[in-house]
Amino acid sequence: MDDDTTIEELREQITSLETQVEELQAAEDGPTEMVIIATKGTLDMAYPVLILGPMAAAFGWNVTVFATFWGLDMLHEENYRDLKLSSAGNPNMPLPNLLAVMPGMDRLTTKMMRDKIDEVGTDSVPELVERGLENGVNFQACQMTMDLMDYDDEEFIDGVETGVGAAHALRQMADSDVQLLV
Repeated sequence: MDDDTTIEELREQITSLETQVEELQAAEDGPTEMVIIATKGTLDMAYPVLILGPMAAAFGWNVTVFATFWGLDMLHEENYRDLKLSSAGNPNMPLPNLLAVMPGMDRLTTKMMRDKIDEVGTDSVPELVERGLENGVNFQACQMTMDLMDYDDEEFIDGVETGVGAAHALRQMADSDVQLLV
């Protein structure tokens, strides 16, 4: 600013800057974008994805769940009703790891978890997937993993976008406000 700048010119500059700030704020007021990368297909790992995603969508966020590797099971028509819980390697399990590796223990801990889910009235995996679809969550199945697992498009729940590549998922992550790896 030089000494010849008038008060009127300063007011014009302030007005111009205020307009620019308002335009930038308006551009940022779009919905929050969230991408969740779901890599695990166990019962306990499906719940964080299937609770956070639909909840964010219910708040008006644009949510994408990119399922890859075992995460595909939570969207697979035959598998998503019967996800298991692994008892081994989880230090918070109510039994020692030495017992957890014994035959039948995964079946036992899965039953324990399902009983607890029923006891507290938590929705099942199929109910949570349905809620996600109703709320507009874009569930995507990784094409490379579909090929590795020998899964076809028609094996997935109606509404799941199949055949999505990693490059597409990376672009969505780069443009999103929130990225989660589960």
